Amino acid sequence: MDDVVVARIGKPHGLKGEVTVQVHTDSPGERFVTGAVFATEPAAAGPLTLRSARWHNGIQLLAFEQALDRTSAEALRGTRLLSSADAETEDDAWYEDDLVGLAVVAPDGTALGSVVALHPRPVQDLLEIEKTGGGTAYVPFVEEIVPEVDVDAGRVVVDAPPGLLDLDG
Repeated sequence: MDDVVVARIGKPHGLKGEVTVQVHTDSPGERFVTGAVFATEPAAAGPLTLRSARWHNGIQLLAFEQALDRTSAEALRGTRLLSSADAETEDDAWYEDDLVGLAVVAPDGTALGSVVALHPRPVQDLLEIEKTGGGTAYVPFVEEIVPEVDVDAGRVVVDAPPGLLDLDG
């Protein structure tokens, strides 16, 4: 099974090698356990072995055996952590890599734009859409609004309530 991005490393936190991360997994408690080893993008930055994981003011902090101080932690900024996609992944679970580049269409097939990002949020994720006529829209990634994702066909169906796509981000 292919590796997927589970986090992107941000800025250092403190002096002992901790870093902030943008989480790209629904199960950080299962992914970020002491001793876990992550492949990386770029590959030259890893593999990285997790030394500790904790939450601080709503921000996930990780520390790695390969980065024991602030300087080495800073060198990891922008690195993506990869992990194998679980065999038991839910059928309706999508990773950003699956979605970016897909065409966005209305239920009647009208072109609305394309997916440019997936923004994980605590309550619901948001799809960032580059609209066909220009501009950006942020769509809650919930079944009521996004009833169909067809990676093979290269499209996402968005059944947006009136006005949602008129709100530029």
